[in-house]
Amino acid sequence: MTDQATFLADLDIEIPNEGTLSKVVYKDDRIRVVAFAFDEGQELTEHTAASPATIHIASGRFRMTLGDQTVEAGTGSWTHMPAQLPHSVLALEPSVMLLTLLK
Repeated sequence: MTDQATFLADLDIEIPNEGTLSKVVYKDDRIRVVAFAFDEGQELTEHTAASPATIHIASGRFRMTLGDQTVEAGTGSWTHMPAQLPHSVLALEPSVMLLTLLK
């Protein structure tokens, strides 16, 4: 653990044409933050995570399936997911989200 702040003025992540991009923007012994950029129609199919996680939508819109619930999430939306929750995301337009994995 460090006593220094981490500041990013820009996530510096471009939305790929017809693709998905992921980039680790921060990692320490307690969390890992990954920026994801999706072109419209791109998705992460259903999966689970071994640890709890949060999703913050930085820009765009997603359809997210969280267990038995399906929601539409837009810019500014925030979600907490417990470990092992089946989930998937589909970009409804070019979009960026931040995934934080909690240890």
